[in-house]
Amino acid sequence: MKESEIVIENLTKKFEDVTAIDGLSLEIERGELFGLLGPNGAGKTTVIKVLCGLLEPTSGSAYVGGFDIRKETTKVKKLIGVCPQDTATYPFLSGRENVELFGNLHTMPKEKLKKNTDELLEKMSLSEDANRRLGKYSGGMKRRINLIMALVHDPEIAFLDEPTVAMDPQSRHAVWDFIRELKKRGKTIILTTHYMEEAEELCDRVGI
Repeated sequence: MKESEIVIENLTKKFEDVTAIDGLSLEIERGELFGLLGPNGAGKTTVIKVLCGLLEPTSGSAYVGGFDIRKETTKVKKLIGVCPQDTATYPFLSGRENVELFGNLHTMPKEKLKKNTDELLEKMSLSEDANRRLGKYSGGMKRRINLIMALVHDPEIAFLDEPTVAMDPQSRHAVWDFIRELKKRGKTIILTTHYMEEAEELCDRVGI
């Protein structure tokens, strides 16, 4: 029997005028690719933000990698990589510089950072454009850089919040191949999407 990597118990998050998460209970196994499927506004991103320690839950509990998201947020953050729904990049830096900046924030050794950066840029077909200023990139290229930034430190758990939104079909399939590779390496992946075919193609299980 596999060990649970993420355990959520009766999790609730309320804002002033809306309940974004309403008593969610869920267990995700180590090495599983779990999809959260739903339309915009369904609360998928709020779940991700709570699990990452960016939002305080109103009630309930959650454990990521065995650590309490309320009491052991720093330990949780060391285990995870997060690709946000909105592209979080610096347009005046090059693609490579954006990735290296985040690697340095994770205090990665220089040799490992260069190795991981080169490998990920190659896998995302961005090596030739790596030294161009990010402001010159297309939307799909920026999304791919965003994904690399989230994963350059090789986290055990990856939260991918609609990583292929607004991508052309070629870029989307490149990202799908990359996500499959992460799963083969034993990573635990939580993928949010509103594309039914994406969930069907990639996920072991889906929560709707």
